[in-house]
Amino acid sequence: MIDKLQSGIIDEDIERIIAEDLPWSNLAGMTVLVTGASGMIPSYVVYTMLGLNDTMDLGIHILALVRNKAKAEKIFGDLLQRDDITLIAQDVTLPLSIDGPVDYIFHGASAARPSEHKAAPTSTIRANLVGTFNLLDLAVEKKSRSFILMSSSEVYGKVEDSLSGITENDYGYLDCLNPRSCYSEGKRAAETICASFHAQYGIDCKTPRFAHVYGPGMGLTDGRVQADFAANVYRSEDIVMKSDGSSQRAYTYVGDAVAGIFYILFKGEDMAYNVADSGNVISIRQLAEAFIASRPEKKLKLVIEINNKNAGMFNPAKFIGLDNSKLLSLGWKPSISITEGTRRMISYLEQTQPSF
Repeated sequence: MIDKLQSGIIDEDIERIIAEDLPWSNLAGMTVLVTGASGMIPSYVVYTMLGLNDTMDLGIHILALVRNKAKAEKIFGDLLQRDDITLIAQDVTLPLSIDGPVDYIFHGASAARPSEHKAAPTSTIRANLVGTFNLLDLAVEKKSRSFILMSSSEVYGKVEDSLSGITENDYGYLDCLNPRSCYSEGKRAAETICASFHAQYGIDCKTPRFAHVYGPGMGLTDGRVQADFAANVYRSEDIVMKSDGSSQRAYTYVGDAVAGIFYILFKGEDMAYNVADSGNVISIRQLAEAFIASRPEKKLKLVIEINNKNAGMFNPAKFIGLDNSKLLSLGWKPSISITEGTRRMISYLEQTQPSF
């Protein structure tokens, strides 16, 4: 059993991750740097390392790099009193100076919220470009064993409408003069930077590409529909949609997504892997209904309000799904359904957020 890390929900997720048949002993005695450590996916990487220390006594030391120290202290709480984790408060775009070894780097520092892309496009692209350069320079200096860049399905751009499952080689159009491309182009460039450091310095780089991840640790003000729906249900509000919700997406529970990272780290031979649960392809409307169904006792309703003012507000693509066959070939199998995942996300909020 792991020591209590977070809520019961997160602890259960971490136990499930470390139960995977993976060569965890490769991390024994290693120093692991995780950037953006207070974010949803990177925080689960941190929790996994701590859980491995608790269950297998691996002696991993975690360097958790964050930009907002107060936010990180609130998220990690008493865990920061442990000897196996060190909090580093620094913007990833500034030069990094770290004493001692850095054996593995998990780079998750990036502005993922759409509102941030719109409000601060220069900061968004800078974290992906300058931050990735700084961390890979550190990897060269420290002779790190592996570098994981947490990437995104946004690197694919606009693919053909007929394409039902996007493979790792299906790249489409991006308008480089649209400031909203700051995130997509930033992730593309970051992957190219990784490929360049691999070619020139031999750094082992892996880039899991995520799409539509949800679960504990996602902020209620994130701005993506899965966060909005969770916030509505948690606050006992009807869900009001401004579109018909017919577009389909593949939603992946955060615990499954993070397990995918470690399959890629330990077993992946290529650089890029799609991380998506193709078994959870549902419409946005069905996602809203799943969140409502997670708390039937609240008797919430789904309300559709469409008018001409909504035109152009939403992604017109009817299907956005990633082909996950490469990751499945490594032995990864997602285990949390939409029904279970939405229930777990709401339960986490109920355990950790102030009551209304």
